[in-house]
Amino acid sequence: MMYLHDVWVNWFEGEENGYNVCPFHEWRKEDGIELLDQVPLLYVTSSLYDYIENDLQDLPKPLLDKVYQRSYLRKNQKRIPLEYAFVASDGTAIIAVDTMGYSVPVRKSRLIPRQERLVYDMIEKMEPASYSFTRTAQKEYHLLSLPPEYMVGLTRKERQLKQLLMMMVDQMKQTAKLAEIRYWLTEWRPYQYEKIQNMDFDQAWEELYSDLIHGWSKSHEELCQKMSKGQPFFEKIWELEHGHVNSSSSNEAYK
Repeated sequence: MMYLHDVWVNWFEGEENGYNVCPFHEWRKEDGIELLDQVPLLYVTSSLYDYIENDLQDLPKPLLDKVYQRSYLRKNQKRIPLEYAFVASDGTAIIAVDTMGYSVPVRKSRLIPRQERLVYDMIEKMEPASYSFTRTAQKEYHLLSLPPEYMVGLTRKERQLKQLLMMMVDQMKQTAKLAEIRYWLTEWRPYQYEKIQNMDFDQAWEELYSDLIHGWSKSHEELCQKMSKGQPFFEKIWELEHGHVNSSSSNEAYK
């Protein structure tokens, strides 16, 4: 069994998509960074790694048995055992996992660059371990869990705001107010006002959705802000996220 020591982790809880488990350069000073005194390192196949990183299904029992109570969290000079925690790599990517006592990867984290380099060095001349696993349900992407290709290249702030925008677009689909969807599509495409006034709800919604799902721009951000106005829950998310500035300067202590 290989182990890593003194591993800084920044847990993202309940994330089924790896793109929401932020890399080190996107960590924020207000994130709850923790220190693992010891954690097992598992070199796994690419298929299992993808299953761990991009899903929330049961992990293979032999894997869980192998790492059972082999990890320790260091807190206030105390070593606190964790039931099922480990670092996994397929040789091209790395993720830390804590199941919080369950059989699914509830919490996930990236590592700091120095620890990542150490992982690759440790597994360089090894073969990945094979664990049998079965997806109980095929992973499905949807409006509130976008396929990775629509998030690639976006910053943490942009991903969060895009998810907020999709939540509001989804809400419009549920309420199905024709005047509302025409209004927001016109805000997005003011040059098509007359055409939009002749669209039914489904057509207008599909047009707006198909435009907004691609990329991220200043126009996306402005529309997101306008749509959140007057909706306390969404407005709060906007304000909280828009106040953040990603900066690795606050992370110097972990390097």
